[in-house]
Amino acid sequence: MSDDAGILLVAGLGNPGERYERTRHNAGFWFVDRVASQYHGTFCRESRFFGEVCRVDVAGVAVRLLKPATMMNRSGQSVCAMASYFDVPSERILVVHDEIDLPPGTSRLKRGGGHGGHNGLRDIISCLGKSFWRLRLGVGHPGHRDQVVNYVLSRASRGEEDIILDDVDEALALMPQLSAGDMERAMHCLHTMDT
Repeated sequence: MSDDAGILLVAGLGNPGERYERTRHNAGFWFVDRVASQYHGTFCRESRFFGEVCRVDVAGVAVRLLKPATMMNRSGQSVCAMASYFDVPSERILVVHDEIDLPPGTSRLKRGGGHGGHNGLRDIISCLGKSFWRLRLGVGHPGHRDQVVNYVLSRASRGEEDIILDDVDEALALMPQLSAGDMERAMHCLHTMDT
């Protein structure tokens, strides 16, 4: 554990607007919305960061939340603008996104890696590199890669959506460890919940 290595910026990925609000691709937005609610924060539009931002106190640590308003494929424009402005190193950034390679109700925390075909991650990596943390929220796979776009841009069944939101709440409980830099403990707790 390192008290100088905790998460300072949590970027939830999604697409802005009512049309996309409840789609699987917006699972990252669902997470940061829950964090803001839990820690009594309010999102405000901030044009210099190309998105909506919020500042919350998590166990004595000031953590900034971000919802890019750039559409998913341009998420890096928003995340990198905010990281640069506040001088947040990539290893203290958590990007939260939907993950088709995990079933609903399963999430994983990891640092680094590729984009795995996720265009939001691809854009962030292009300007930030690969060393940021990722919280991958499982939304399931449609069964064939040709169906992925329509799948993530559609709403899950009520039952699956409830499972995903329960998983979001389980991950939310780890925010104190994440802000404190206790990443190993957070990973152990999260991955144990899913077994």
